[in-house]
Amino acid sequence: MAITLHSKSLPFSNSFFLRPLSSSRKIYVATATIHCSASPSPAMDPKPSRKHVAVCGGGVIGVCTAYFLAKKGAAVTLIEKSSIACAASGKAGGFLALDWCDGGSLSSLARESFYLHRSLSEELNGPENYGYRPLTTLSLTVTESSSSKSSGNSNSILPSWVDGPAKSPRTIGSTETTAQVHPQLFTKTLLSKAVNDYNVEVVIGKVESVGVDEGGRAESVVLEGGRVIASEAVVLSLGPWSGKFEMLSSIFNVSGLKAHSIVLEPKEADAITPHALFLSYHPAQGGKPMDPEVYPRPTGEVYLCGMSSEQEVPDDPETISGDPESIKVLKRVARTVSSHLGEAEVRVKAEQACFLPCTEDSVPIIGEIPGIKGCYVGTGHSCWGILNGPATGAALAELVMDGHSSIVDLTRFSPARFVGHRKRVLTLSGEDE
Repeated sequence: MAITLHSKSLPFSNSFFLRPLSSSRKIYVATATIHCSASPSPAMDPKPSRKHVAVCGGGVIGVCTAYFLAKKGAAVTLIEKSSIACAASGKAGGFLALDWCDGGSLSSLARESFYLHRSLSEELNGPENYGYRPLTTLSLTVTESSSSKSSGNSNSILPSWVDGPAKSPRTIGSTETTAQVHPQLFTKTLLSKAVNDYNVEVVIGKVESVGVDEGGRAESVVLEGGRVIASEAVVLSLGPWSGKFEMLSSIFNVSGLKAHSIVLEPKEADAITPHALFLSYHPAQGGKPMDPEVYPRPTGEVYLCGMSSEQEVPDDPETISGDPESIKVLKRVARTVSSHLGEAEVRVKAEQACFLPCTEDSVPIIGEIPGIKGCYVGTGHSCWGILNGPATGAALAELVMDGHSSIVDLTRFSPARFVGHRKRVLTLSGEDE
């Protein structure tokens, strides 16, 4: 039987964009056809039934979790309210760093995930399918009002296309420690593999609630319209929309930071070398320096990001658009950094924004939800979601299937850390009756 499944604006912020802690192929995955038999014939040695897991959220965290769960033998249904990688997972920069989180709580997660990205690229032909490649990463200072140009001498580490007023270049990442992916293509490629090789089901629908049985164990996911998807475990990877889901918001807060980006297609794409740029950018009007980032892609595109502001997360990710003033600033950064990125020399492919999921303590939330057996969460990765997606997904898959994670110690990321804190906050505010 064949079943078709339906699928105030602030300056650039060091806190939420990618900085060290210290100092084209189109893939369609909206629908999938799964073949199954109406009822299996009795067997002499029947195999144990596969554990059914519902993963809610079609961003990089949800897709990585679905992939690793299915690879471990689970029967996975991935539920997405809009379209795969339609939010931050499709509009992020896709920058990967091995050691930029060293010294903090993300260190082991980031290192494991960096190497998982490398191995996944070998498995999925990442260079061809989603633009995986090692990068040299530079930091430099750009002063907008300066009329001087970069030195361009043969000893400079600056690539020739960076011909604006750049000073003090420094190498902060090598091809051994920094890399990149096209995040939307990575997410869709991984899901395509999960669907085709491991029979992951994709359902398009809005999750209304998680069904919990009398014993306090998750048993289903209820969609808008009343459809119920039975499951033995549920993973909630809702990104910034975690803060709108009552089961989660009653325990912890996840807010959204609106981040802006533009994607340019230079006329002379071959002149742009694989150098990621992290800028200390001084505007002509003065004020605090800004921290934009520039990522050339092997697709011939150049991605720039940086403007951020805390705003209310809208219900529909498809309605998110960039604020005109923020987009204008990014275009000014582009033409100041390089004559190859001026308006007359590029085609603007995208002017966009997305919301980064941020937690109260700036640490991701990964683990089983307190008081609900078999219900797990993976969210709050802020600007490091693309980097940490694979290790988060692999760790959650182990937790769901084996009862513990061996790839990464998840103790620091457990949602249980908020239970006592939230109760104290409610008591102090007089809301705890």
